Amino acid sequence: KNMETFQTHSSESMSKDLSELMKEATKEVHEQAENTPFMKNFQKGQVSLHEFKLVTASLYFIYSALEEEIERNKDNPVYAPVYFPAELHRKAALEEDLEYFYGSNWREEIPCPEATQKYVERLHYVGKNHPELLVAHAYTRYLGDLSGGQVLKKIAQKALQLPSTGEGLTFFTFDGVSNATKFKQLYRSRMNALEMDLATKKRVLEEAKKAFVPSSQVFEALQELVSKGQENGQPVQPKAELRTRNVNKSYEHAPGNKSEKTNKRHIDMMPTTPLVRWILALSFLATTVAVGLFAM
Repeated sequence: KNMETFQTHSSESMSKDLSELMKEATKEVHEQAENTPFMKNFQKGQVSLHEFKLVTASLYFIYSALEEEIERNKDNPVYAPVYFPAELHRKAALEEDLEYFYGSNWREEIPCPEATQKYVERLHYVGKNHPELLVAHAYTRYLGDLSGGQVLKKIAQKALQLPSTGEGLTFFTFDGVSNATKFKQLYRSRMNALEMDLATKKRVLEEAKKAFVPSSQVFEALQELVSKGQENGQPVQPKAELRTRNVNKSYEHAPGNKSEKTNKRHIDMMPTTPLVRWILALSFLATTVAVGLFAM
């Protein structure tokens, strides 16, 4: 009898709209991320240019994979209703930002941490084998960027002294969305209209949790490293000086500075070990989703 009651309650719960179920399913991990020291520090504007560049690079690999799989399944009924490339896709915007930060050879310079690569592999696996789960990744990423990402944009712009005209922050700019609130309502209604049986809904919700990749332990690991001031037994090098691309351009065009520019760029990319690199990147990725889901 207890089992029957549980199953009935479970079925009734799963009869809710998918977007509502998605928000409920990720509520706990969202609250954990929201209250970590890393999250609180970022909201205070405590982020370095080095960290931001690493994050932008990781986002490029993630959205390239996500959008490749979305294109593969754009006519598939399990995803087609929420196909909004002009409004949502971020790959082109990230390419602009990476060129701004790294220069024309950015493709040769950007790192892809191991954890980012695992995320990419998961996206490709889902797109090829279980396309019905793509909506979980699209929802958590795009609606998160469209919502909380706008808060992070302002924080990063101020903390990193980036131009008010938006250079370096194209990722956060959705030119195809004139009214974010109305668009999110449209997106949720399309998502809720997807035909799914109970078992598929459960799998989508589990995938949404996985899409919220880093847990609070990742943030805590980052904070511990920062607090100890050590990386593999070595003192942590100071954060790179915050500067705008305009300052870089002035430096780069100065006579005789070509080798110095190369060295400066390499130094800017060297302060963190691979371990810290993926912690930084995944921490920010979780932050964008955490703030985003809170604002949905």
